[in-house]
Amino acid sequence: MSTPAAPAPRGTTTTDGSPPTGSTSPDARRGDGGLGNGAAPSVAGLAAGLIDAEAERQARQSRSQQEVLFADDLLPGVGGEPLSLRQGLAAGGSWTFLILVLLAALDDLESAALNVLAPDIRDSLGLSNGTIVFISAAAGAFLVLGALPMGWLADHMRRSRVIGWAGVVFSAMVFASGLAANGFLFFLARFGVGVAKSSNNSVHPSLLADAYPIGVRGRLSASVYGAARAAGAVSPLLVAGIATWVGGDDGWRWPFLVLGLPALVVAIVAFRLPEPARGQHEMRSVLGEVLEAEKPMPISVEAAFARLMRIRTLKAAIVGFSALGFSLFTTGVLASLWSEDHYGMSTFRRGLMGSLGGAALLVALPIVGPRYDRLYRRDPARAVALLGYCILPGAVLLPIQWFMPGWIGFGLLGIPGVVFASVAFAMVGPVVQSVVPYRLRGLGMALASVYMFFIGATGGAVLSGLLSDAYDPRVAVLVIGIPSTLVGGLMLIRGASFVKSDLSLVVADLREELAERDRQRTDPENVPVLQVNNIDFSYGNVQVLFDVAFEVRRGETLALLGTNGAGKSTILKVVCGLGTPSRGVVRLNGQTITYVSPEQRGKYGVHLLPGGKGVFPTMSVRGNLEMAGFRMRRDRAGRDQRFAYVLDLFPDLADRQSQLAGSLSGGQQQMLALAMVLLHDPEVLLIDELSLGLAPTVVADLLTILERLKADGLTIVVVEQSLNIALAIADRAVFLEKGQVRFTGPARELAERDDLARAVFLGREGG
Repeated sequence: MSTPAAPAPRGTTTTDGSPPTGSTSPDARRGDGGLGNGAAPSVAGLAAGLIDAEAERQARQSRSQQEVLFADDLLPGVGGEPLSLRQGLAAGGSWTFLILVLLAALDDLESAALNVLAPDIRDSLGLSNGTIVFISAAAGAFLVLGALPMGWLADHMRRSRVIGWAGVVFSAMVFASGLAANGFLFFLARFGVGVAKSSNNSVHPSLLADAYPIGVRGRLSASVYGAARAAGAVSPLLVAGIATWVGGDDGWRWPFLVLGLPALVVAIVAFRLPEPARGQHEMRSVLGEVLEAEKPMPISVEAAFARLMRIRTLKAAIVGFSALGFSLFTTGVLASLWSEDHYGMSTFRRGLMGSLGGAALLVALPIVGPRYDRLYRRDPARAVALLGYCILPGAVLLPIQWFMPGWIGFGLLGIPGVVFASVAFAMVGPVVQSVVPYRLRGLGMALASVYMFFIGATGGAVLSGLLSDAYDPRVAVLVIGIPSTLVGGLMLIRGASFVKSDLSLVVADLREELAERDRQRTDPENVPVLQVNNIDFSYGNVQVLFDVAFEVRRGETLALLGTNGAGKSTILKVVCGLGTPSRGVVRLNGQTITYVSPEQRGKYGVHLLPGGKGVFPTMSVRGNLEMAGFRMRRDRAGRDQRFAYVLDLFPDLADRQSQLAGSLSGGQQQMLALAMVLLHDPEVLLIDELSLGLAPTVVADLLTILERLKADGLTIVVVEQSLNIALAIADRAVFLEKGQVRFTGPARELAERDDLARAVFLGREGG
């Protein structure tokens, strides 16, 4: 067991004036191209300065992204004693596992029924090859429609209820599939089945990850998938047997009708599953204890997805499995159509080959699942790479299979490729759950489902249907299957190189959460109103904030100062929810609001006064105020009270209520914008560039208003270019340079720092 390594610094905060690692020289900060002595900068000097600054930014961003912050044995689930599957099940209880296995088995049985019966449904309902392929594979698109709400519910509600209701809908829609009188009704029934199935891909993995230890997740996922495939191995024979026994053109309907009843029974039982603590096993592995869950805050899907898409392992896995989906979700139906049309295989023979493939997968899963867990415990990167290597052989086997002269060779050679791809697909859950923040597990799996089933399954269905109708199923499989299999395998292998870094971010977040919990317990009366900690933020691939951290106490005014482009305005966007950090946390009164939408943060009291003109110029002053107070329309008394308050603050506006806002001076428009924000009685007021472009007399009036707001106890964070103005209103100051905090302390101390004060006075543009 290696010696624990302390986390490497990702940003440096100094109070003694020494520049952090990688900072520029005084000449470079002076902006004169290194000429010094007040010499006029030459074009070559400016160009060299820009090139050096960009090289430094890229180097700093590269270090931030690539370095592994923690030693391997500090990562969740890495090292320690191995767990047997029995021990893992005992830790979380076997009841949850059993119910999820049964639901997965019923899901797979239903999918296998459609694959086997596709030719019979086509003939009975008068559909073309392309249409039946599209309907069968487009269930992936239907999964997308349910994935986001299911994922959101999984992160907010008791998951057993979500699973239970999804199972009830699944049962009803399967039954409706058997009653469909035409292709359109069959399509609608498949729509309902797909939406209900989305629970299996977003809610089930979230529940498994929180119920059972990290060390058995690979085996659990393989067991769930294997049990489902066991049903899939039997279901082709079972489905074909039922359809053949009933006989006639409508024999295909009975397997769906029979399946609906047991699905309903299992769904009802699922309502009683226990709810485990979220993130408990990561906490035990990293912290040695389980933190008490704080009051859940509403999570914005947009913010969650923005955060998730900064996780490089997740992005690589999504791209890889989406590419694999182009062939994985359509090959079974195309093979069934080709085997009947080209080889004349009966329904029973097609079912037999399907059962053999399922049996082969049952042999492979007990090998790969334990192997994944062993590799993950030693080296998570090798565990993820293993899945990529499982996928690649399929690209070689596909062309050999589809040019076999007989149906036996065709069927047998199709088994290895499907088995390899299915084994990798079974491990989607463990890979995603390992690197996704525990608060976003449901939405993390939903995001993966959106890409895999919408882009992969639906894209593959459309292309396969077009190629199959224009040529034949073999052309469709070869044109789509080979490149998609190669891309899928290679992307997973590439993603393996990021997994340790992403796991280190999980560790850092958990340790920060523990430190904050301990601080709140020690001094509960001194919790900051606003806390920003360890924030990284990027615009696209350009990182602009590095480990930014500061706190604001109740009633305090904090000034954010810094050089041009330092990230001052960007950090305000992160605080108010207009930007989602790739790392770090934002708290309001000790509650995490990192993934809360801007609208919801406004309800909690976080309001931003943006720089520039923030009014509706074609509306009157009164109209602007009415529009700003629209949300308070039901509370007439409170609304009138707030109107009276802001008009008392701004007597000049009170005399101009009928005047168009666009005809006001710049200072008056800034006052109106501030009045519109104050109508909402903010708890934290964020001001971006208060004095930008305003005359000194107007600025003096605004400062007088801010002094009154301070006296009323309002907490204020202001971005300001003028050091003198900042000193006039701020209790404390934070100085940013190139996205990093260089100084935090009393505002008067900043004025005594000649190097930092000079940097503030040099630029007049916003950060």
